[in-house]
Amino acid sequence: MGLERIWAGWRMPYMRQAAERDGGELPCVFCQILASDEGDEATYVVWRGRLCFAVLNAFPYTSGHMMVVPYRHVGDPTELTSEEAAEIWSASMDAIRALQAAYRPDGLNLGVNLGRAAGAGVTGHFHLHVLGRWTGDANFVASVAEARVLPEALPVTWERLKAAWPS
Repeated sequence: MGLERIWAGWRMPYMRQAAERDGGELPCVFCQILASDEGDEATYVVWRGRLCFAVLNAFPYTSGHMMVVPYRHVGDPTELTSEEAAEIWSASMDAIRALQAAYRPDGLNLGVNLGRAAGAGVTGHFHLHVLGRWTGDANFVASVAEARVLPEALPVTWERLKAAWPS
């Protein structure tokens, strides 16, 4: 069976709009979290290190979807210092351990989206995604209705991962 192509002509205006938006400066959500005086529970910061932090994704793919982010606003991972890169990687391993302890997923995704074309929602502040995956976790709602059903509220997820984070 050959590759089937589905034409979505409505996407080009959206892509042009997104490209135009990229020229303007939008507030950085990670910098807003760091500047907030609301506290870690309200901003879903799971862990804070010396050079980076782990935070829940407010629009998660699955329950427990975290991001590991440097404090410094830098968009390109090649601009990270060796100390920042080492702490981000170490924190990512701790995020994996916390996910495994709290959720026991069948698998894990670890990933980075660099640039809008790669799917980055926040292009100017580098972040690494860590999320659990379960066999059969796709269902008809995501496939047909373009919606995702999450079985747990973010405050509950925050509590579970905060408690499971390695000391």
